[in-house]
Amino acid sequence: MAINLYGIPNCDQVKKARAWLDTRATPYVFHDFKKSGVQRALIETWLADTPWDVLINRKGTTWRALSEQRKASIANTDSAIALMLESPSVIKRPVLSTGTATYVGFSDALYQQIFEK
Repeated sequence: MAINLYGIPNCDQVKKARAWLDTRATPYVFHDFKKSGVQRALIETWLADTPWDVLINRKGTTWRALSEQRKASIANTDSAIALMLESPSVIKRPVLSTGTATYVGFSDALYQQIFEK
């Protein structure tokens, strides 16, 4: 299983996910989408498993900094993709891709469930 973890290194949830994987010696590739960016094709891959409204982090500072008009304009997949390409920090973190599925966010229980398979 090829594991890719996407996020920002200083994000607390990303740190927890990386520590969880490292502690269990689970090999993964980390993609810092703030430095390396994120491509439309990658977001579309995530959207095959995850609804766009789950991928948008509405609790983060990037979302809160948007104008009310801009927030209201995010009403469908295309507008959500445009926002994620424009401001990758608005993507909920971490995003974990196993090659067969995409998971958003981190919890010990979720990762145990994923890797018990």
